[in-house]
Amino acid sequence: MGGMTASSGRRVLLAAPRGYCAGVDRAVIAVEKALEQYGAPVYVRHEIVHNKYVVQTLEKKGAIFVERTEEVPEGNIVMFSAHGVAPVVHEEAAQGRLATIDATCPLVTKVHKEAVRFANEDYDILLIGHEGHEEVIGTSGEAPDHITIVDGPADVAKVEVRDPSRIVWLSQTTLSVDETMETVDALKEKFPQLISPPSDDICYATQNRQLAVKQMGAEAELVIVVGSRNSSNSVRLVEVAKLAGSREAHLVDFAAEIDEAWLEGVTTVGVTSGASVPEVLVEEVLEWLSQRGYGDVELVKAAEESITFSLPKELRRDLREEAAALVAERTGVSGASGASGTSGE
Repeated sequence: MGGMTASSGRRVLLAAPRGYCAGVDRAVIAVEKALEQYGAPVYVRHEIVHNKYVVQTLEKKGAIFVERTEEVPEGNIVMFSAHGVAPVVHEEAAQGRLATIDATCPLVTKVHKEAVRFANEDYDILLIGHEGHEEVIGTSGEAPDHITIVDGPADVAKVEVRDPSRIVWLSQTTLSVDETMETVDALKEKFPQLISPPSDDICYATQNRQLAVKQMGAEAELVIVVGSRNSSNSVRLVEVAKLAGSREAHLVDFAAEIDEAWLEGVTTVGVTSGASVPEVLVEEVLEWLSQRGYGDVELVKAAEESITFSLPKELRRDLREEAAALVAERTGVSGASGASGTSGE
């Protein structure tokens, strides 16, 4: 190594796959399409995906993000985010006379269905995930009486069940695979008859992005993960990088947040992005690094991804008319006098 000039050894390892997963892609396109088809405003309950830039971009186009269904004025369109919602939220929308578009990721919907099925068979369900995360709130809302949230191995000691021979675990889709299995192992020690779900809940994208980072972390002294703080899968990528041997790993929303001090003594930088991150943000980071001598980019390929999901079926209907009809139903006014289909055009 001794005779190397400072610039010659610098390189970037770029993870593949990275960035958008099929569920995020579908949700973001669904908001754009709804705005095109129905005009602004389209209300979105909770951030459509956990990414600052995506949310700001959609706000500029006319999406309005709300935390609670009651914030949406009646006769409007509300969209549910990729993370899914509890059944009670669908009821709130019906009561508020809102037309709904459900952009829940199909892989999250699968976990919801598993929760319903096991609850119907009177199992106790141990849901591994982060307390307060939207996905966990949505899934537990399917069967609140049957579900106990287990937030990591440390939570296992206080878990109580009715019948240790009738329990099953499910998990939030965006956790780290290793962390989940550590919790599962701890649960199995306490409850040897614990059943595993028919198929692993960790989503393909979460798993693949973590695989790529593991490969990278062994070689990169610094790993930069592009993603937002409230994005569970992005935060996990930072943890996975450190566990894989990277000296430092940091989460940034934008290239401007990178601290030059991180590059001190670093020859290899790993770059990846969370599942809700548009590629343009990664390109900015690569550009930033290249200006500082890290122009040599190698792809670290952990998997091929070809999964796509079809758009929510509600986008094939005239939701403005449906919303107006819901309002008219109550007031007894016929026709679409309450429709605001042209607003924001």
